[in-house]
Amino acid sequence: MDDKDLDSRTEMSHSRRKFLYAVGSAGIVLAAGRALMGAERSAPKIDHRRSQMESPIDVVRRFCAAWSDNIGAAELAAFFTDDAVYQNIPLAPVTGREAIANNIASFIRPGAPGIEGIQFRVINIAANGPVVMTERVDVFKLPDKSFELPVMGTFEVRNGKISAWRDYFDMNQFSSRMG
Repeated sequence: MDDKDLDSRTEMSHSRRKFLYAVGSAGIVLAAGRALMGAERSAPKIDHRRSQMESPIDVVRRFCAAWSDNIGAAELAAFFTDDAVYQNIPLAPVTGREAIANNIASFIRPGAPGIEGIQFRVINIAANGPVVMTERVDVFKLPDKSFELPVMGTFEVRNGKISAWRDYFDMNQFSSRMG
């Protein structure tokens, strides 16, 4: 190999290195710019896509988990459509998100004789399109004790929100355990 070949290879090596540095730097600057400019705009879009892509069974799983997280009645009611219907089958139905929030708030409150919290333990869950059925054990926490109640629940989901919720349970079993 003569000096001319060596100089030619060295020059190509330097040119290639400069090119790679330029491309790499431009890529980093471009990525950083996109991250800075798009961060605020992309977050809501991701959340919106998630709710649209979320299956009815996923919505119901999140709702059941939210009860166990001991969040407030308004946050639980946010899972519902404006015109949703909620019914504990032995009792009269409640219609509308605000009425559902008020109903939930009426029976979950600290101190006697109220229920301090409820944990939904999902045993089985199945869906047929927008209809989701749950077999659950609801664990009620009272000021001085806890008890479990077997429950079957049916949920209807529309556009990522619950439009109907019906729970079936033995009211005598519930009443005897509350007393």
